Amino acid sequence: MFRNPSMLCRSLLALAAFSAVISGAFAQAAASAPPPTVYVKAGHLFDATSDQLRDNVVLVIEGERIAKVGPAAQVAIPAGATVVDLSQDWVLPGLIDCHTHLESRADKYDPINEVKDTPFMGGFNGVVNARQTLQAGFTGVRDLGSQPFFAVDLRRAIDSGYIPGPRVVASGPAISITGGHGDMNGFAPGVENMMYPAERDFAIADGPEQVRHAVREQIKYGVDVIKILATGGVLSLGDKPGAEQLTYEEMKMAADEAHRAGRKVAAHAHGAEGIKDAVRAGIDSIEHGSLIDQEGIDLMKAHGTYLVADIYNDDYILGKAIEFGLPKENVDKEKMVGRLQRENFAKAVAAGVKIAFGTDAGVYPHGDNAKQFHYMVKFGMTPAGAIRAATSSAADLIDRSKDEGTLEAGKYADLIAVTANPLDRVEVLEHVSFVMKGGKVYKDELGAAQAVR
Repeated sequence: MFRNPSMLCRSLLALAAFSAVISGAFAQAAASAPPPTVYVKAGHLFDATSDQLRDNVVLVIEGERIAKVGPAAQVAIPAGATVVDLSQDWVLPGLIDCHTHLESRADKYDPINEVKDTPFMGGFNGVVNARQTLQAGFTGVRDLGSQPFFAVDLRRAIDSGYIPGPRVVASGPAISITGGHGDMNGFAPGVENMMYPAERDFAIADGPEQVRHAVREQIKYGVDVIKILATGGVLSLGDKPGAEQLTYEEMKMAADEAHRAGRKVAAHAHGAEGIKDAVRAGIDSIEHGSLIDQEGIDLMKAHGTYLVADIYNDDYILGKAIEFGLPKENVDKEKMVGRLQRENFAKAVAAGVKIAFGTDAGVYPHGDNAKQFHYMVKFGMTPAGAIRAATSSAADLIDRSKDEGTLEAGKYADLIAVTANPLDRVEVLEHVSFVMKGGKVYKDELGAAQAVR
């Protein structure tokens, strides 16, 4: 039909212009349409702005966000409105776990999996684990350490609505010294370079300048947070949990570079000296904190450093994990640090150290995150304090306080409901009956979202 190339070109340009006009008109119409309004009737509301419950409250949700929170007597619900009826239940903000590994499975402990599984397996795991985490009432997570930029891609897939899952604050691989907790120890020489030749897996750094480069590379590829490995670990081979690995200078470089780019830094740290050097270096949170001493506790309190202690998973590591092939070296290390971690957590709580909820999910099965609340209360926190560690305090640590962590006007409509009072018995959070994230219902065992006035 179009023998003249210039005529074809002009026709295509005209078609493109017409399409742009039509698309713009539809976009303008969509933008001008008001977001749907939903009224949530909460019988008992824990909004995480205090340690108290409020009774008979209505949350007005417009689109993804909360427009208003007020006493039921002061909120008029119009006829025909969409109502979520939780008037017999306890409503809380969506929970946040500040230490997860969404690519990991708790039934695969054999180190050979490091070279046996392809990166695709971690992706499959992530899709399943993200959904299980959201169904358990955790609408937000900080994912700390994975294959290069797995968590960044998972965050993007969830944010785009492609797969269900919590909001993800993504790290890259944890930065380790050569032979440290994050290196591929115990394999033949050359295996790591054969598996991960590029940028030393964006994870192995020796000396401040290599740390600077690793941090910058990770930020280049879209991470939200940097994770470093200040000391040895439990679930690695050939190192000791209490041994300091990164030096103070290396940790300070990580903190300075990350903070310059507006990112926070989390430090895996079991040993007392590594914890103290990390705090002095300006690290934002100490993960695990198992062997912290009084000086370290005092330093953390003085610097406002958060403690994120995974005090539930000792049960799983010394139970089911052994059945799944956890090597004896790792079992012995867990026996050494598990009890001390819980005792030192209690000391930190008593001293007033800031606590954020984090579980190391992936070491145990995803979806069991709330089992940690029992131990946080057992070792010194009030139920309200433990819940705030997983809501308002967690949001503060991950820099999401303007959007998450409390149920207030302007925040995302991320909320959960349970059928008994968690301030009387925090273990009720182990079975969440209702989950809403961004105004969308992802779980409703109560039939609450069927109500229309």
